[in-house]
Amino acid sequence: MSSEPKGRVMIVDGMALLFRAFYATAYGGYIRKTKAGLPTNAVYGFLQYFFDAVSTFEPSHVVCCWDMGKGTFRTEKYDGYKSNRIDAPLELIPQFDLVKEVVAELGVPNIGLAGYEADDCIGTLASCYSGESEVYILTGDHDMLQLVSDSVKVVIMKKGRSNYKVYDPAELLEERGLTPAQVIDLKGFMGDTSDNYPGVRGIGEKTALKLLSEYGTVEGVIENLHLLPKGVRAKIEADLDMLHLSRELAEIRCDVPVVCTLTECLWELQREKAARKFQELEFGSLLHLVGPLKDEQGIVQIELGDLG
Repeated sequence: MSSEPKGRVMIVDGMALLFRAFYATAYGGYIRKTKAGLPTNAVYGFLQYFFDAVSTFEPSHVVCCWDMGKGTFRTEKYDGYKSNRIDAPLELIPQFDLVKEVVAELGVPNIGLAGYEADDCIGTLASCYSGESEVYILTGDHDMLQLVSDSVKVVIMKKGRSNYKVYDPAELLEERGLTPAQVIDLKGFMGDTSDNYPGVRGIGEKTALKLLSEYGTVEGVIENLHLLPKGVRAKIEADLDMLHLSRELAEIRCDVPVVCTLTECLWELQREKAARKFQELEFGSLLHLVGPLKDEQGIVQIELGDLG
Protein backbone atom coordinates (compact mmCIF):
# COMPACT_ATOMS: atom_id res chain seq x y z
CA MET A 1 0.00 0.00 0.00
CA SER A 2 1.44 3.36 -1.06
CA SER A 3 2.22 5.89 1.63
CA GLU A 4 2.32 8.77 -0.86
CA PRO A 5 -0.17 11.48 0.18
CA LYS A 6 -3.19 11.86 -2.09
CA GLY A 7 -3.24 15.58 -2.58
CA ARG A 8 -3.88 18.46 -0.21
CA VAL A 9 -7.23 18.99 1.47
CA MET A 10 -8.17 22.50 2.59
CA ILE A 11 -10.82 22.47 5.32
CA VAL A 12 -12.40 25.91 5.56
CA ASP A 13 -13.77 27.22 8.87
CA GLY A 14 -16.76 28.86 7.21
CA MET A 15 -17.93 30.75 10.29
CA ALA A 16 -14.48 32.27 10.86
CA LEU A 17 -14.27 33.55 7.27
CA LEU A 18 -17.84 34.84 7.20
CA PHE A 19 -17.63 36.79 10.48
CA ARG A 20 -14.22 38.17 9.56
CA ALA A 21 -15.54 39.30 6.18
CA PHE A 22 -18.63 40.92 7.72
CA TYR A 23 -16.77 42.95 10.33
CA ALA A 24 -13.93 43.88 7.97
CA THR A 25 -16.41 45.60 5.68
CA ALA A 26 -19.14 46.76 8.10
CA TYR A 27 -17.05 48.79 10.53
CA GLY A 28 -17.19 51.87 8.29
CA GLY A 29 -20.99 51.79 8.34
CA TYR A 30 -21.46 50.78 4.68
CA ILE A 31 -23.08 47.38 4.07
CA ARG A 32 -22.96 46.08 0.50
CA LYS A 33 -26.47 45.13 -0.71
CA THR A 34 -28.13 44.02 -3.92
CA LYS A 35 -30.51 46.39 -5.71
CA ALA A 36 -33.34 44.48 -3.99
CA GLY A 37 -31.84 45.27 -0.59
CA LEU A 38 -30.31 41.87 0.31
CA PRO A 39 -27.13 42.36 2.40
CA THR A 40 -24.17 40.61 0.74
CA ASN A 41 -21.04 42.19 2.25
CA ALA A 42 -20.04 39.12 4.28
CA VAL A 43 -20.54 36.73 1.36
CA TYR A 44 -18.59 39.05 -0.95
CA GLY A 45 -15.68 39.23 1.51
CA PHE A 46 -15.88 35.48 2.18
CA LEU A 47 -15.32 34.82 -1.51
CA GLN A 48 -12.29 37.09 -1.60
CA TYR A 49 -10.74 35.30 1.40
CA PHE A 50 -11.67 31.89 -0.02
CA PHE A 51 -10.14 32.40 -3.46
CA ASP A 52 -7.04 34.03 -1.99
CA ALA A 53 -6.45 30.95 0.18
CA VAL A 54 -7.08 28.59 -2.75
CA SER A 55 -4.55 30.54 -4.80
CA THR A 56 -2.01 30.56 -1.95
CA PHE A 57 -2.23 26.93 -0.79
CA GLU A 58 -3.32 25.26 -4.06
CA PRO A 59 -5.49 22.49 -2.57
CA SER A 60 -6.62 19.51 -4.63
CA HIS A 61 -9.67 19.10 -2.36
CA VAL A 62 -11.81 21.65 -0.50
CA VAL A 63 -14.60 21.29 2.08
CA CYS A 64 -16.32 23.96 4.21
CA CYS A 65 -17.62 23.46 7.79
CA TRP A 66 -20.35 25.40 9.59
CA ASP A 67 -22.02 25.76 12.99
CA MET A 68 -25.62 24.54 12.93
CA GLY A 69 -27.30 26.53 15.70
CA LYS A 70 -26.35 27.52 19.24
CA GLY A 71 -27.25 24.34 21.16
CA THR A 72 -24.41 21.80 21.31
CA PHE A 73 -23.14 19.11 23.65
CA ARG A 74 -21.00 21.84 25.25
CA THR A 75 -24.01 23.97 26.22
CA GLU A 76 -25.50 20.81 27.76
CA LYS A 77 -22.34 20.30 29.84
CA TYR A 78 -22.12 23.93 30.94
CA ASP A 79 -25.02 26.42 30.84
CA GLY A 80 -22.70 29.40 30.65
CA TYR A 81 -20.88 28.21 27.53
CA LYS A 82 -20.86 31.09 25.00
CA SER A 83 -23.78 32.66 26.88
CA ASN A 84 -21.96 36.00 26.72
CA ARG A 85 -22.17 36.11 22.91
CA ILE A 86 -24.30 38.89 21.49
CA ASP A 87 -26.78 38.11 18.72
CA ALA A 88 -25.50 38.31 15.17
CA PRO A 89 -26.04 41.70 13.47
CA LEU A 90 -29.31 41.82 11.53
CA GLU A 91 -27.51 42.35 8.20
CA LEU A 92 -25.48 39.17 8.75
CA ILE A 93 -28.40 36.84 9.50
CA PRO A 94 -29.66 36.36 5.90
CA GLN A 95 -26.09 35.77 4.78
CA PHE A 96 -25.69 32.54 6.81
CA ASP A 97 -27.84 30.57 4.37
CA LEU A 98 -26.78 32.63 1.37
CA VAL A 99 -23.08 31.86 1.81
CA LYS A 100 -23.78 28.11 1.90
CA GLU A 101 -25.71 28.43 -1.37
CA VAL A 102 -22.76 30.21 -2.94
CA VAL A 103 -20.25 27.66 -1.61
CA ALA A 104 -22.38 24.82 -3.04
CA GLU A 105 -22.49 26.58 -6.43
CA LEU A 106 -18.68 26.70 -6.43
CA GLY A 107 -18.73 22.91 -6.16
CA VAL A 108 -17.62 22.73 -2.50
CA PRO A 109 -19.43 20.52 0.08
CA ASN A 110 -20.97 22.24 3.12
CA ILE A 111 -20.59 20.16 6.30
CA GLY A 112 -22.25 20.76 9.67
CA LEU A 113 -24.15 18.78 12.29
CA ALA A 114 -26.68 19.93 14.89
CA GLY A 115 -25.39 19.39 18.41
CA TYR A 116 -21.76 19.98 17.41
CA GLU A 117 -19.69 23.00 16.46
CA ALA A 118 -17.95 23.54 13.14
CA ASP A 119 -14.69 22.96 15.05
CA ASP A 120 -15.72 19.37 15.81
CA CYS A 121 -16.61 18.70 12.17
CA ILE A 122 -13.24 20.17 11.16
CA GLY A 123 -11.40 18.01 13.71
CA THR A 124 -13.21 14.88 12.55
CA LEU A 125 -12.58 15.48 8.85
CA ALA A 126 -8.94 16.41 9.48
CA SER A 127 -8.52 13.15 11.36
CA CYS A 128 -10.17 11.20 8.52
CA TYR A 129 -8.11 12.78 5.74
CA SER A 130 -4.73 13.01 7.45
CA GLY A 131 -3.94 9.33 7.02
CA GLU A 132 -3.65 9.70 3.26
CA SER A 133 -3.57 13.44 2.50
CA GLU A 134 -1.95 16.66 3.57
CA VAL A 135 -4.52 18.73 5.47
CA TYR A 136 -4.63 22.52 5.78
CA ILE A 137 -7.23 24.02 8.13
CA LEU A 138 -8.08 27.62 7.21
CA THR A 139 -9.34 29.55 10.23
CA GLY A 140 -8.81 32.55 12.49
CA ASP A 141 -9.39 30.48 15.63
CA HIS A 142 -6.30 29.65 17.71
CA ASP A 143 -8.20 26.83 19.46
CA MET A 144 -7.62 24.86 16.24
CA LEU A 145 -3.90 24.65 17.05
CA GLN A 146 -4.70 21.54 19.08
CA LEU A 147 -5.34 19.76 15.75
CA VAL A 148 -1.82 20.30 14.41
CA SER A 149 0.10 17.13 13.56
CA ASP A 150 2.73 15.92 11.09
CA SER A 151 0.07 15.81 8.37
CA VAL A 152 -2.29 18.58 9.59
CA LYS A 153 -1.30 22.24 9.37
CA VAL A 154 -3.42 25.02 10.84
CA VAL A 155 -3.47 28.23 8.80
CA ILE A 156 -4.34 31.23 10.95
CA MET A 157 -5.67 34.18 8.97
CA LYS A 158 -4.10 37.38 10.20
CA LYS A 159 -5.15 40.97 9.60
CA GLY A 160 -5.69 41.77 5.94
CA ARG A 161 -5.89 39.42 2.98
CA SER A 162 -3.01 37.16 1.93
CA ASN A 163 -1.60 37.30 5.47
CA TYR A 164 -1.30 33.83 6.98
CA LYS A 165 0.60 32.08 9.75
CA VAL A 166 0.99 28.35 9.10
CA TYR A 167 1.47 26.11 12.12
CA ASP A 168 2.93 22.62 12.19
CA PRO A 169 4.12 20.94 15.45
CA ALA A 170 7.60 22.51 15.20
CA GLU A 171 6.24 26.04 14.68
CA LEU A 172 3.75 25.65 17.54
CA LEU A 173 6.52 24.49 19.87
CA GLU A 174 8.90 27.25 18.79
CA GLU A 175 6.40 30.11 19.00
CA ARG A 176 4.32 29.06 21.99
CA GLY A 177 6.31 26.37 23.76
CA LEU A 178 3.36 24.00 23.47
CA THR A 179 2.50 20.63 21.99
CA PRO A 180 -0.94 20.34 20.34
CA ALA A 181 -2.34 18.45 23.36
CA GLN A 182 -1.07 21.18 25.70
CA VAL A 183 -3.19 23.74 23.84
CA ILE A 184 -6.21 21.99 25.39
CA ASP A 185 -4.66 21.81 28.87
CA LEU A 186 -3.74 25.50 28.69
CA LYS A 187 -7.42 26.37 28.14
CA GLY A 188 -8.32 24.07 31.04
CA PHE A 189 -6.22 26.20 33.38
CA MET A 190 -6.86 29.69 32.02
CA GLY A 191 -10.38 29.25 30.62
CA ASP A 192 -11.65 31.23 27.64
CA THR A 193 -13.36 34.59 28.04
CA SER A 194 -14.77 34.54 24.49
CA ASP A 195 -16.41 31.14 25.08
CA ASN A 196 -17.30 32.13 28.66
CA TYR A 197 -15.81 29.35 30.76
CA PRO A 198 -13.53 30.30 33.63
CA GLY A 199 -10.85 27.61 34.00
CA VAL A 200 -9.09 27.97 37.35
CA ARG A 201 -9.86 31.39 38.80
CA GLY A 202 -6.70 33.38 39.40
CA ILE A 203 -4.52 31.39 36.97
CA GLY A 204 -3.63 33.26 33.82
CA GLU A 205 -1.65 32.36 30.74
CA LYS A 206 1.78 32.96 32.28
CA THR A 207 1.21 30.65 35.27
CA ALA A 208 -0.55 28.04 33.11
CA LEU A 209 2.36 27.95 30.64
CA LYS A 210 4.85 27.59 33.50
CA LEU A 211 2.88 24.69 34.99
CA LEU A 212 2.66 22.88 31.66
CA SER A 213 6.30 23.47 30.91
CA GLU A 214 7.25 21.90 34.25
CA TYR A 215 4.69 19.09 34.55
CA GLY A 216 3.55 18.46 30.97
CA THR A 217 -0.19 17.90 31.47
CA VAL A 218 -3.11 18.70 33.75
CA GLU A 219 -2.64 15.24 35.29
CA GLY A 220 1.06 15.93 35.83
CA VAL A 221 0.24 19.15 37.66
CA ILE A 222 -2.39 17.47 39.84
CA GLU A 223 0.00 14.64 40.76
CA ASN A 224 2.53 17.25 41.90
CA LEU A 225 0.22 19.66 43.71
CA HIS A 226 2.28 19.23 46.87
CA LEU A 227 5.28 20.79 45.07
CA LEU A 228 3.44 23.92 43.95
CA PRO A 229 3.48 27.28 45.72
CA LYS A 230 0.73 27.36 48.33
CA GLY A 231 -1.31 30.05 46.53
CA VAL A 232 -1.30 28.24 43.17
CA ARG A 233 -2.13 24.92 44.81
CA ALA A 234 -5.06 26.46 46.71
CA LYS A 235 -6.50 27.93 43.49
CA ILE A 236 -6.30 24.60 41.65
CA GLU A 237 -7.79 22.64 44.57
CA ALA A 238 -10.66 25.13 44.84
CA ASP A 239 -11.49 24.84 41.12
CA LEU A 240 -10.55 21.24 40.35
CA ASP A 241 -13.96 20.36 38.89
CA MET A 242 -13.96 23.46 36.70
CA LEU A 243 -10.42 22.67 35.54
CA HIS A 244 -11.58 19.30 34.22
CA LEU A 245 -14.80 20.74 32.77
CA SER A 246 -12.94 23.61 31.07
CA ARG A 247 -10.58 21.15 29.47
CA GLU A 248 -13.54 19.08 28.21
CA LEU A 249 -15.12 22.23 26.73
CA ALA A 250 -11.84 23.22 25.08
CA GLU A 251 -11.20 19.87 23.43
CA ILE A 252 -12.28 19.61 19.81
CA ARG A 253 -14.05 16.34 19.11
CA CYS A 254 -12.64 14.22 16.29
CA ASP A 255 -15.32 11.51 16.32
CA VAL A 256 -18.39 13.39 15.06
CA PRO A 257 -20.72 11.34 12.81
CA VAL A 258 -20.05 13.36 9.65
CA VAL A 259 -18.69 11.96 6.41
CA CYS A 260 -17.28 13.63 3.32
CA THR A 261 -15.10 11.46 1.11
CA LEU A 262 -12.10 12.76 -0.80
CA THR A 263 -14.02 12.13 -4.02
CA GLU A 264 -16.86 14.37 -2.81
CA CYS A 265 -14.57 17.29 -1.97
CA LEU A 266 -12.36 17.21 -5.06
CA TRP A 267 -11.75 20.86 -5.98
CA GLU A 268 -13.20 21.44 -9.43
CA LEU A 269 -14.61 24.95 -9.64
CA GLN A 270 -18.07 24.93 -11.25
CA ARG A 271 -17.40 28.00 -13.37
CA GLU A 272 -20.80 28.44 -15.03
CA LYS A 273 -22.81 27.89 -11.84
CA ALA A 274 -20.52 30.17 -9.86
CA ALA A 275 -20.71 32.91 -12.52
CA ARG A 276 -24.52 32.73 -12.57
CA LYS A 277 -24.64 33.06 -8.79
CA PHE A 278 -22.18 35.96 -8.86
CA GLN A 279 -24.36 37.74 -11.45
CA GLU A 280 -27.49 37.11 -9.38
CA LEU A 281 -25.79 38.68 -6.33
CA GLU A 282 -24.38 41.58 -8.40
CA PHE A 283 -20.77 40.49 -7.79
CA GLY A 284 -19.56 41.53 -11.24
CA SER A 285 -16.23 42.66 -9.83
CA LEU A 286 -15.54 39.11 -8.60
CA LEU A 287 -16.18 37.35 -11.91
CA HIS A 288 -12.47 37.35 -12.71
CA LEU A 289 -12.15 34.75 -9.92
CA VAL A 290 -14.04 32.13 -11.93
CA GLY A 291 -12.23 32.87 -15.20
CA PRO A 292 -13.68 33.24 -18.69
CA LEU A 293 -16.64 30.99 -19.50
CA LYS A 294 -16.43 28.84 -22.61
CA ASP A 295 -18.94 26.83 -24.62
CA GLU A 296 -18.40 23.23 -25.72
CA GLN A 297 -16.25 24.38 -28.66
CA GLY A 298 -14.00 26.27 -26.25
CA ILE A 299 -15.20 29.67 -27.43
CA VAL A 300 -15.55 32.35 -24.75
CA GLN A 301 -19.27 33.06 -24.39
CA ILE A 302 -19.10 36.06 -22.10
CA GLU A 303 -16.36 38.59 -21.69
CA LEU A 304 -16.06 39.36 -18.01
CA GLY A 305 -16.04 43.10 -18.67
CA ASP A 306 -19.57 42.80 -20.12
CA LEU A 307 -20.83 41.72 -16.70
CA GLY A 308 -19.52 44.72 -14.79
